[in-house]
Amino acid sequence: MRARHIERKSIMNKTKDLVYIAICTSLICICSWITIPSAIPFTLQTFAIFATLGLLGGKRGMLAILIYIILGIIGLPVFSSFNSGIGVILGPTGGYIIGFLFSSFLYFLLEKFIKNENLKLILGFILSLILCYLIGTIWFYYVYGNNIEYMSFYNVMMICVIPFIIPDLLKILLAFVVVKNVKRRINLD
Repeated sequence: MRARHIERKSIMNKTKDLVYIAICTSLICICSWITIPSAIPFTLQTFAIFATLGLLGGKRGMLAILIYIILGIIGLPVFSSFNSGIGVILGPTGGYIIGFLFSSFLYFLLEKFIKNENLKLILGFILSLILCYLIGTIWFYYVYGNNIEYMSFYNVMMICVIPFIIPDLLKILLAFVVVKNVKRRINLD
């Protein structure tokens, strides 16, 4: 009797995990399509990445991000501007998408060492953003900037990072508020 109860609880936990992962994957897809017009337009994709990591944690968040990337690679138009395919990943901005995966791994590692929820969220989001910037910018320079004689790494930083710092910090703040409010109302464990 007890074994059956434990087995049933395990199946319910796995089902709940799959549902949360699917919801957050959908959130990432939808937020990738939302473009905020400005001098340099940006999407809400990184907000969704931060929210996913904050809500699900590094392990389940990594699965949601991996599924998002796989969906885009196989041809579903889930990347920004409704793009898809391996060409997006291999293109100049593909490193930022791959950077999301590494960011989730970093967040997973931070969870092991930081127990304070607020510190974990803020520090995790900021360090994840820095890692994503680093991977994406190096990728951009390698794929695009390295082929142009006058394109220095500094120029790549001015194109790919500097204009996005303030919007990304605002997305971190928004994700922090959303995560805190959702976690207060729903037990996601």
